[in-house]
Amino acid sequence: MTAVGAPVAVTWRGPDGAPLRADTAHTLTDGERRWPVVEGIPWLRPARDELRERAVAALDRADPDSAAVVLLADADDWWDAAPPAPARLRAALRARTLSEAVDLLALGRVGRYFQHRWSDPSWLAALALTAAHPPARRPVVDLACGAGHLLRHLVRHGNPGATGVDVVFAKLWLARRFVLPPAAPVALVCADLTAGWPLPTGGTPRHVACHDALYFLPDKPAFVAAALDLAGPGGALLLGHLHNARHPAGRAGLPLDPDGWTALLPGATAYAEEELTGAAVAGRTPAPADAAALAGTEALGLARDEADAAADPALVLPPAGSTLRRNPLYGHDGTRRWPDERWATEYGTRAASYLPGRWPDTPGPDAARRRLLLDLPERW
Repeated sequence: MTAVGAPVAVTWRGPDGAPLRADTAHTLTDGERRWPVVEGIPWLRPARDELRERAVAALDRADPDSAAVVLLADADDWWDAAPPAPARLRAALRARTLSEAVDLLALGRVGRYFQHRWSDPSWLAALALTAAHPPARRPVVDLACGAGHLLRHLVRHGNPGATGVDVVFAKLWLARRFVLPPAAPVALVCADLTAGWPLPTGGTPRHVACHDALYFLPDKPAFVAAALDLAGPGGALLLGHLHNARHPAGRAGLPLDPDGWTALLPGATAYAEEELTGAAVAGRTPAPADAAALAGTEALGLARDEADAAADPALVLPPAGSTLRRNPLYGHDGTRRWPDERWATEYGTRAASYLPGRWPDTPGPDAARRRLLLDLPERW
């Protein structure tokens, strides 16, 4: 299996906080346990010793494909589908596109989310929140980074370095294989953020983000405290798409009401998701929300930046010089079709406000802002 992308050297920590060192080209150790590294991605999940040992054994016998198959079958605790057969996972290793890979990995609704993340309303909201509180040349850490959409966007905008953390190896593998630019300075690590975090704190201030994930975690105060520690003095913490427990569409996972969310990050600027999405489409800076707007929103965005970096409106758009392609939601006949009923239920109403039902005769100068034209990875 040929390594893809540009793994970045980082001093990782194991789930118990012990620093890890390389004992071979494909494993890390704390002196007692060995951890697999597949395609430059350390796998550091706790309480999965049998999986860890199988992957390490495959790497030791120079069989990285078998190690990848072991790790690609692993899932988070919320996933309710059986893993694909090993033969199907091996076929995924030869996939030529992201779309082919998510099908072979049987990622279902999560795969469709990744395929069409580039134009869904919560993605636009994440971009608006980021543009209002940008990295400003600070290293980015994307917690629960999924398939690396935000990492790709920020490094293509010239951010000097980034790290992505997720609990599901398959998502990071998709990021490395299909989403991140081949030479992107991005480190990826598979780790459980309810256990010891893999990154050391201290050093340079960081821009830390977590979008569309925190509502799944049970101990939210501990997560936010650890994220602030990781951001450090002069750093920033952005929390996006925080489901509002008072809203009919915000009850998935373990959501909080607006007061519960804002109490987690004192001093943060709070936004309603609908305002963030609308600001991205309109090309303006989002307005902070008052109590009434927060009470009625589907999801909140929170941002606290100790450096108070100036807004960077360019971050809601593809980087200059990008080769833009027609949104795949539009078929050859020009008709817009949502990926499936679940996607339509979750995103369709808001997405229809900027994606017309038919491809326009003339897309117009705002086609990129409205996500008619997209900066898709080459192998989408």
